[in-house]
Amino acid sequence: MSEYLALPLAALPFPNIDPVIVQIGPLAIHWYGLGYIVGILFAWWYGKRLLATPRLWQDGTAPMKPEDLDDFLVWAAIGVVLGGRTGYVLFYDLARYIQNPLDIVAVWQGGMSFHGGLLGVTLAMVLFARRRGIPVWSLIDTVAAGVPVGLGLVRVANFINSELWGRVTNVPWAMEFPTGGPFLRHPSQLYEAFFEGLVLFFVLRFLTHSRLRLKTPRFVAGAFVCGYGLSRIFAEFFREPDQQIGYLAGNWLTMGMVLSTPMVLIGVWAMLAAKPAAPVAKPA
Repeated sequence: MSEYLALPLAALPFPNIDPVIVQIGPLAIHWYGLGYIVGILFAWWYGKRLLATPRLWQDGTAPMKPEDLDDFLVWAAIGVVLGGRTGYVLFYDLARYIQNPLDIVAVWQGGMSFHGGLLGVTLAMVLFARRRGIPVWSLIDTVAAGVPVGLGLVRVANFINSELWGRVTNVPWAMEFPTGGPFLRHPSQLYEAFFEGLVLFFVLRFLTHSRLRLKTPRFVAGAFVCGYGLSRIFAEFFREPDQQIGYLAGNWLTMGMVLSTPMVLIGVWAMLAAKPAAPVAKPA
């Protein structure tokens, strides 16, 4: 218990924002769900802006039409939800869902995995791109460039929900979360919102607009995957691991680190393997 003895006399107060924005009868709108919706819509809008900017693309011609992203929007939403839920069930709480299989569909109770959501939306992008004859990596680059905004919003929603809080600490900005026991903890959700959301978005913005990396398919996607993996591994040193899993080794290795390490390696490979896009054939 020595780790609890050096807690500061004062800490930042938890804001106690209602997780429910508005409720009409049985219908409730939560910050968490709104974060996903706004994040998906922003990635859609931002992707269309990228496609409508000729200087970002090889020979000034985008590899797909903005209308293609309109049609992909539903695919993306399905991929995120199904992949995120499946990933959480398999990676984080399989024993519980084996005993209570009907809880798998109770997504309103929470429980989404970013890594599962990433796999789900990636599969959706591959299938959609092949169906439309769109270069797969170009679609992934376009979508990935706007995803960090949604990640940041969902992490802020985690903070509002008083979930996924950090480890016990004595830093001056520590908080006592309503669901975190009588201890002061790192607001690790806000760390993740900053690095996975704000910082990663502007890194990708620099790559797309200053370095013109959309002209080398898979580089932006690789930077996103690698950047998220590094950000998540860093945040895991401050985040309390899921109770049903705990630490996988010592007092430091977590499931989030294990799942994020391959992302860093895949991201580095994608950036190193990126090559300039072939010229887009123009109609005669």
